[in-house]
Parts: sequence; C-alpha cells; structure tokens
Amino acid sequence: MSNAKISIRFFDDREVRAVWDEQNARWWFSVLDIVAVLTDQDDYTKTRNYWKYLKAKLKKENSQVVSATTQLKLLAPDGKKRLADMLDYNGIIALGKEFPGKKANRFIEWFTYSDESIDGKSKTKAYALFDSSFINSLEVGTTKGLQQIHGYLFGGLYDFAGQIRQKNISKGGFQFAVSRFLGDTLKQIEAMPETTFDEIVDKYVEMNIAHPFMEGNGRTTRIWLDLILKKHLKKCVDWSKISKSDYMNAMMLSPTNSSVLKTLLAKALTGKINDREMFMRGIDYSYYYEEND
Repeated sequence: MSNAKISIRFFDDREVRAVWDEQNARWWFSVLDIVAVLTDQDDYTKTRNYWKYLKAKLKKENSQVVSATTQLKLLAPDGKKRLADMLDYNGIIALGKEFPGKKANRFIEWFTYSDESIDGKSKTKAYALFDSSFINSLEVGTTKGLQQIHGYLFGGLYDFAGQIRQKNISKGGFQFAVSRFLGDTLKQIEAMPETTFDEIVDKYVEMNIAHPFMEGNGRTTRIWLDLILKKHLKKCVDWSKISKSDYMNAMMLSPTNSSVLKTLLAKALTGKINDREMFMRGIDYSYYYEEND
C-alpha cells in the first residue's frame, strides 16, 4: 500500500481522505477525518480523544464498526506518516449513524451520493493521466498542449472537448477574451517566455483571461501550468497548500494584479514533480476549486 492512491473529498470545506485498496478493490476512509467533520472539531488531539472514547464504548457494545476498522498509513499533523484507523464504505455509514442530529444525516446523504456527473467522470480521467504514457507526449506551454489536456479530461463527456470556443463567455461579470480574436490571442500567449517563475505565472494568467474552452478551463489550465513549471523549474504546485477562497480571490485579482497569485503559488511550490500522491491530491483540490458553494 506504499504507492496507494489517496483521494480527498470535501464536506463543509473539511478534508475527508480515502486510500484505494487495489487488492480488495475498495476505498478506506479516515475515521478521524469523519469524526472531525461530525463533531465540527478542528483540534486533532480532541478529535483523536473523542474517537478513542467512542471506540471503547462501541467495543463494549460489540459494535461491528470497531471490528471492521483497519489501519493504514496517513499523514499526521506532525508531517510523518502514521497508522490511522480506517473504515470502508459500509463502515463509515454505520459510524455516521452513531452521531445524532441533522449534520450526521446530511453527511450520510453526501457520502452515499454516487457521482456520475461530468465532473465525477472527468476527475477519474484526470487521475488516470498520471499513470498514462500520454502525459509524457503532451506539448508543454502551447495551445495544442492545452487542447490535448482538455480533450483527455473531457473526451466523450463534452462534444467540444479539446476544441477552442466559438462563442463569447463571461463569469461573475468578467468578460473573457472575445472569441473572434481568440486565435490571435492564443498565438500571442503561446509566444510568451516561460523560463522564470514570474514569466510562467504571467503566461498562466493570460491563458486564464483567454479562457479558450466553453467549460473546464480551470481544471485544464492548472495541469498545463504544472507541466510548464515541471519542465523549466523542476517544480510543481502543491495545491493542497492553497485554500479555495485564497485561490479564487487571487485569480479574480490576477488580470490587473498578479502579485497576490504569484505569492500564493510561490509558497506552495514543491520539488515532488514525480510524486503520484502529490499529483492525485492536486487533482482533488483542482476539482474542488470548481465546485459551487
């Protein structure tokens, strides 16, 4: 399980981590993450103590929740990987029922929802990108490379996958590049230098302003950005270090002031460019940024 895929889901802006068990073809979910969600607790020690008390109580009652618990390594607050209690899908539903109130019911409803949406299917494709040979054949820093990523993520889901938009679009009152001039705009962006961190982020900002696709621009362009950083600086962004609100705010400011975004990204840079877990976590956060509140 040392190379296991870790997925992060979000409930009320809180992380719920899961580890994929290849041998048994199932997800194992972090008990402490879920206890923190259900008790609305930010303090790791208090969460751990609450679970310790509840676990002892359930053990006395011969609850199947305790017997169904397994232990797998997860990152602890001290930065080290430590064994943590995990439960599978049925175990988490049983655990949720031990907590009274509307929040537990809402959590179970959220947890049992099967995501067959376009985003859900696209996210599965994004995960697969890391393990595919396709990622090594992508053009880096070009419009074609961006189209290749978009086509991979949304092929079979959108009929315009990988295709430059022919219509004007806006978001939150901001008008993206006019479609009539988009071809020329993209050529200018492609020609921008990308040798330094500042140049790379400037190029990323301009591509975001261009917004070349009808949907899926953010998810596609963040992968595009990481590939440019990887090629020229041997770095990538640890997106888990950037909160959704900070990222959205920095992106809104970026057309007129990119310094906030540059500071945010610079602090989150890592040299773990070939780390599978880093890539998967980045996908989780990237898709989370696009969720509607």
